[in-house]
Amino acid sequence: MTSLVLGLHPVSTVVAGPTLYEFERAAGVLRWYREFMAGAPDELSGFFAFLTVPPAPPFPPSLHFRKLCGIVWCYAGPPDQADRVFEPVRAFGPPLLFGVQPMPYPVLQSTFDALYPPGLQWYWRADLLDDITDEAVDVHVRHAAELPTLHSTVHFYPIDGAAHRVGADETAFTHRDARWSMMIAGVDPFPAHADRLRDWVNDYWKAVHPHSAGAAYVNFLMDEGTDRIRATYGANYERLARIKARFDPDNVFRLNQNIEPTSG
Repeated sequence: MTSLVLGLHPVSTVVAGPTLYEFERAAGVLRWYREFMAGAPDELSGFFAFLTVPPAPPFPPSLHFRKLCGIVWCYAGPPDQADRVFEPVRAFGPPLLFGVQPMPYPVLQSTFDALYPPGLQWYWRADLLDDITDEAVDVHVRHAAELPTLHSTVHFYPIDGAAHRVGADETAFTHRDARWSMMIAGVDPFPAHADRLRDWVNDYWKAVHPHSAGAAYVNFLMDEGTDRIRATYGANYERLARIKARFDPDNVFRLNQNIEPTSG
């Protein structure tokens, strides 16, 4: 029998929401975000995004359909300390929108459900990053300026806190020194736009990949070949292949980012 034990943390109300900035400020915002997150408390997280503002609440009509950059924040610490934690965020700006406020955690989790319903066309590429270099920032800004559709976006998710306090060989995920997981997503309702999405994503990814750690978060991989899977699991790949040989020698569970079983 195989079992999995999860360590859960009670979360009810969080202080969360977006801050949005002019696209022309994107390079400075991304550099500030990079430095700020390096010293942020564990209770605060936030992912950076290049986006086109959807024509819907809570965004004011003046921002609808504009290409902007922003950060979606989530603070899960003591509520009476939230103002102090967000003080540097307020001081950096002013943003076009400061939407940070107390809300139930499920509200934050479902914020983008209406914008991304089932059935959309998706094509994405991703990488792990040890750092967001100044050179990479310039490449990102240049390509993000060409977001091809309303739903297309680019996200930078921080990897920090507890994730850096686990040994590289203690779990399947080995890239414990990586600081960011970056994802470029071309998204649209219409299949006729598939080539346009794919071309934009691939051109973007090829330009920024030299600035990456050479691997990606496994759930962000598409059908990219065995080399990318090996790079993602790194030094843990061979150990995982031996485990696969023990529990699934016939490779029944292969319709994923497949690890071939081996007894080597």
